[in-house]
Amino acid sequence: MKIAIRLMMVAAGFFVAQAGFSQAPAGSTGQCKDGTYTSSASKSGACHGHQGVKEWFATAPAASAAAAPKAAASATEAAPAAAASTAAAAPAKAASKASSTASMPQAAGGGPGMVWVNTASNVYHCPGSQYYGKTKQGAYMSEADAKAKGAHADHNHPCTK
Repeated sequence: MKIAIRLMMVAAGFFVAQAGFSQAPAGSTGQCKDGTYTSSASKSGACHGHQGVKEWFATAPAASAAAAPKAAASATEAAPAAAASTAAAAPAKAASKASSTASMPQAAGGGPGMVWVNTASNVYHCPGSQYYGKTKQGAYMSEADAKAKGAHADHNHPCTK
Protein backbone atom coordinates (compact mmCIF):
# COMPACT_ATOMS: atom_id res chain seq x y z
CA MET A 1 0.00 0.00 0.00
CA LYS A 2 2.83 2.41 0.83
CA ILE A 3 4.48 1.67 -2.51
CA ALA A 4 1.27 2.44 -4.41
CA ILE A 5 0.86 5.75 -2.57
CA ARG A 6 4.49 6.69 -3.26
CA LEU A 7 4.11 5.84 -6.93
CA MET A 8 0.99 8.01 -7.14
CA MET A 9 2.89 10.86 -5.40
CA VAL A 10 5.73 10.56 -7.90
CA ALA A 11 3.27 10.52 -10.82
CA ALA A 12 1.50 13.59 -9.41
CA GLY A 13 4.89 15.31 -9.06
CA PHE A 14 5.68 14.65 -12.72
CA PHE A 15 2.27 16.00 -13.72
CA VAL A 16 2.75 19.20 -11.70
CA ALA A 17 6.27 19.64 -13.10
CA GLN A 18 5.00 19.22 -16.66
CA ALA A 19 2.22 21.74 -16.08
CA GLY A 20 4.76 24.23 -14.69
CA PHE A 21 7.05 23.91 -17.70
CA SER A 22 4.24 24.34 -20.21
CA GLN A 23 3.77 28.01 -19.27
CA ALA A 24 4.71 30.45 -22.01
CA PRO A 25 7.57 32.87 -21.25
CA ALA A 26 6.59 36.41 -20.29
CA GLY A 27 6.00 38.63 -23.31
CA SER A 28 5.54 35.79 -25.80
CA THR A 29 2.73 36.18 -28.32
CA GLY A 30 2.76 32.69 -29.80
CA GLN A 31 4.27 29.23 -29.89
CA CYS A 32 5.91 27.72 -32.97
CA LYS A 33 5.37 24.15 -34.10
CA ASP A 34 8.92 23.21 -33.06
CA GLY A 35 8.20 24.24 -29.46
CA THR A 36 9.94 27.63 -29.44
CA TYR A 37 8.13 30.84 -28.51
CA THR A 38 7.88 34.14 -30.40
CA SER A 39 7.28 37.70 -29.26
CA SER A 40 6.48 38.99 -32.75
CA ALA A 41 3.82 41.70 -32.96
CA SER A 42 2.06 40.02 -35.89
CA LYS A 43 1.31 36.42 -36.70
CA SER A 44 2.59 36.82 -40.26
CA GLY A 45 6.14 35.45 -40.40
CA ALA A 46 6.34 35.05 -36.62
CA CYS A 47 7.60 31.45 -36.77
CA HIS A 48 9.45 31.60 -40.10
CA GLY A 49 12.06 28.85 -39.98
CA HIS A 50 10.33 27.14 -37.05
CA GLN A 51 7.76 25.12 -39.03
CA GLY A 52 4.97 27.70 -38.62
CA VAL A 53 2.68 28.89 -35.82
CA LYS A 54 1.21 26.23 -33.54
CA GLU A 55 -0.73 28.52 -31.18
CA TRP A 56 -1.21 32.31 -31.19
CA PHE A 57 -1.65 33.94 -27.76
CA ALA A 58 -2.19 37.56 -28.85
CA THR A 59 -5.86 38.26 -29.62
CA ALA A 60 -5.85 41.78 -31.08
CA PRO A 61 -3.37 44.01 -32.90
CA ALA A 62 -1.21 46.01 -30.50
CA ALA A 63 -1.88 49.45 -32.04
CA SER A 64 -4.36 51.22 -34.28
CA ALA A 65 -3.55 52.86 -37.61
CA ALA A 66 -3.92 56.29 -36.01
CA ALA A 67 -1.15 55.50 -33.52
CA ALA A 68 1.31 54.44 -36.23
CA PRO A 69 3.00 57.85 -36.85
CA LYS A 70 3.46 58.43 -33.11
CA ALA A 71 4.79 54.90 -32.58
CA ALA A 72 7.19 55.12 -35.51
CA ALA A 73 8.76 58.24 -33.97
CA SER A 74 9.83 56.32 -30.88
CA ALA A 75 12.16 53.32 -31.28
CA THR A 76 10.69 51.63 -28.22
CA GLU A 77 7.18 51.73 -29.72
CA ALA A 78 8.20 50.72 -33.25
CA ALA A 79 6.95 47.11 -33.04
CA PRO A 80 3.23 48.06 -32.72
CA ALA A 81 3.64 50.45 -35.67
CA ALA A 82 4.85 47.58 -37.86
CA ALA A 83 1.67 45.63 -37.18
CA ALA A 84 -0.61 48.63 -37.60
CA SER A 85 0.41 50.13 -40.91
CA THR A 86 1.78 48.58 -44.07
CA ALA A 87 3.01 51.98 -45.26
CA ALA A 88 5.20 52.38 -42.16
CA ALA A 89 6.09 48.68 -41.95
CA ALA A 90 9.63 48.82 -43.34
CA PRO A 91 10.91 51.75 -41.21
CA ALA A 92 9.15 50.45 -38.12
CA LYS A 93 10.63 46.96 -38.49
CA ALA A 94 14.10 48.43 -38.89
CA ALA A 95 13.63 50.58 -35.78
CA SER A 96 12.26 47.60 -33.86
CA LYS A 97 15.25 45.48 -34.86
CA ALA A 98 17.63 48.24 -33.78
CA SER A 99 15.95 48.64 -30.40
CA SER A 100 15.87 44.89 -29.78
CA THR A 101 19.62 44.54 -30.30
CA ALA A 102 20.31 47.73 -28.39
CA SER A 103 18.68 46.26 -25.31
CA MET A 104 20.61 43.00 -25.58
CA PRO A 105 23.64 42.70 -23.32
CA GLN A 106 26.98 42.60 -25.07
CA ALA A 107 29.04 39.43 -24.64
CA ALA A 108 31.97 39.72 -22.26
CA GLY A 109 35.36 40.15 -23.87
CA GLY A 110 36.29 42.02 -26.97
CA GLY A 111 38.42 45.13 -26.95
CA PRO A 112 40.66 47.11 -29.27
CA GLY A 113 41.37 45.34 -32.54
CA MET A 114 38.79 42.61 -31.91
CA VAL A 115 35.76 41.85 -34.08
CA TRP A 116 32.69 39.77 -33.20
CA VAL A 117 32.24 36.77 -35.49
CA ASN A 118 28.70 35.40 -35.75
CA THR A 119 29.53 31.71 -35.98
CA ALA A 120 26.07 30.84 -37.32
CA SER A 121 26.32 33.11 -40.37
CA ASN A 122 30.13 33.46 -40.64
CA VAL A 123 29.84 37.26 -40.66
CA TYR A 124 32.03 39.51 -38.50
CA HIS A 125 30.94 42.80 -36.94
CA CYS A 126 33.13 45.80 -36.08
CA PRO A 127 33.30 47.45 -32.63
CA GLY A 128 30.49 49.97 -32.21
CA SER A 129 28.23 48.30 -34.76
CA GLN A 130 24.69 47.16 -33.99
CA TYR A 131 25.48 43.43 -33.64
CA TYR A 132 28.97 43.65 -32.05
CA GLY A 133 28.89 41.02 -29.30
CA LYS A 134 25.11 40.64 -29.50
CA THR A 135 24.33 37.67 -31.74
CA LYS A 136 23.24 34.37 -30.20
CA GLN A 137 26.34 32.50 -31.37
CA GLY A 138 29.72 34.07 -31.81
CA ALA A 139 33.24 34.75 -30.64
CA TYR A 140 35.70 37.63 -30.41
CA MET A 141 38.86 37.44 -32.52
CA SER A 142 41.11 39.68 -34.58
CA GLU A 143 39.90 40.73 -37.99
CA ALA A 144 42.79 38.85 -39.62
CA ASP A 145 41.83 35.64 -37.78
CA ALA A 146 38.20 36.09 -38.82
CA LYS A 147 39.20 36.46 -42.46
CA ALA A 148 41.52 33.44 -42.18
CA LYS A 149 38.60 31.35 -40.91
CA GLY A 150 36.53 32.39 -43.95
CA ALA A 151 34.31 35.03 -42.29
CA HIS A 152 33.34 38.13 -44.24
CA ALA A 153 32.56 41.65 -43.05
CA ASP A 154 28.99 42.72 -42.34
CA HIS A 155 27.65 44.25 -45.59
CA ASN A 156 31.21 43.88 -46.97
CA HIS A 157 32.46 46.86 -44.92
CA PRO A 158 35.73 45.76 -43.23
CA CYS A 159 36.73 47.38 -39.93
CA THR A 160 40.18 48.37 -41.15
CA LYS A 161 40.93 50.02 -44.46
